[in-house]
Amino acid sequence: MAKEKGRKLIAQNKKARHDYHILDTYECGLVLTGTEVKSLRQGRASLVDGFVQIDGHEAWLHNVHVPEYSQGTWTNHSARRKRKLLLHRVEIDKLESKSQETGHTIVPLVLYFKDGRAKVEIALARGKKEYDKRQTLREKQDRREAERAMSAVRRRQRGRSE
Repeated sequence: MAKEKGRKLIAQNKKARHDYHILDTYECGLVLTGTEVKSLRQGRASLVDGFVQIDGHEAWLHNVHVPEYSQGTWTNHSARRKRKLLLHRVEIDKLESKSQETGHTIVPLVLYFKDGRAKVEIALARGKKEYDKRQTLREKQDRREAERAMSAVRRRQRGRSE
């Protein structure tokens, strides 16, 4: 069997970027069972309710839904079990101190395979207020409208030169 190369996306948490200001991101490995890996290879997972908790100098991923493997037997995993994250001690200590500050949390952003190994990108984040969310949406809309106007002008200019 050929060794996998590159990055294969499994799941994204788009809502996290909407609900939080992302301060810092980390890539970390996951401790998984065999049936979890097989289920992830089918591209089935959800990060929506997920969060990271530091407990006893170890990072744990909670509430990430990895559905049971359909061909699994009694060895199948629990869909929402907590999973250990693989990070360097320095990173864990930094995350632990920052997450204890008021308003800070650690959320998973992306779940993917990198060179055949399951990875999760987590972020140290601060919650947005309602007006921040509206402001972000407004900026996104304005950017989109400006790009449309620019492409329309370019199309008109191309039409004249031909």
